[in-house]
Amino acid sequence: MTPEEMLSRLLYRDGLMLVIDKPAGLSVHRGPKGGASLEDYFEALRFGLPRDPALAHRLDRDTSGCLVLGRHRKALAKLGDLFKQRRIGKTYWAVVEGRPATDTGHIDMPLGKRDDTRGWWMKPDPNGQPAQTDWRVRGEANGPTGRLTWLELEPRTGRTHQLRVHCAEMGWPIVGDPVYGTAARGGDTPLHLHARGIVVPISNSKPPVSVEAPAPAHMLGKLAACGWVETVRPRESGDPLLDQHTT
Repeated sequence: MTPEEMLSRLLYRDGLMLVIDKPAGLSVHRGPKGGASLEDYFEALRFGLPRDPALAHRLDRDTSGCLVLGRHRKALAKLGDLFKQRRIGKTYWAVVEGRPATDTGHIDMPLGKRDDTRGWWMKPDPNGQPAQTDWRVRGEANGPTGRLTWLELEPRTGRTHQLRVHCAEMGWPIVGDPVYGTAARGGDTPLHLHARGIVVPISNSKPPVSVEAPAPAHMLGKLAACGWVETVRPRESGDPLLDQHTT
């Protein structure tokens, strides 16, 4: 990724935070085995500040969409408190195999680590950490291998792999998931999970900041089959990247 490509993924900027459109397939930070990560490109997002921005939360390597960065330590602390207090609204889009029995619902399923040899792999665990997800059907289609459903997911908690485990355990795994779903490891179908929107009450005197990330290229075909219609509008006064604060 070039600095220009990193800048092209900027969705929102003000004096405290940035929101970028994370690409699927790239880890947000360098793991114990090294390798490239999204953090390697944060220097392009300084906008005059002496330090790179830093992650306020995380997304899985294979999940795309809205990722929040804090621009300095005070901002990171505030964002950390907002996430901890569950005051930040998160909306995900997923394409799943099969279909829920109803159009809306709530999942309350505590999660724990599968075992010490599987890293961050998770499983349902009545003695694990609380994990809740709301879901809503947005569309559906008959695919070549069966029913596909476009879901809108709102996690009420932020557990590792929460949405992937919840969907799989409910009987409708996310398309392209080789860990909890039916996708083959090393296959050519990416994970169809996208952090579509985020709402951050960063200011005490202004309305919450609401940002959406465009649907990623690898999900467009199945989303369209499920009834999604892409709408494109020109940027207008009032859009986040036009009315930005740079101090």
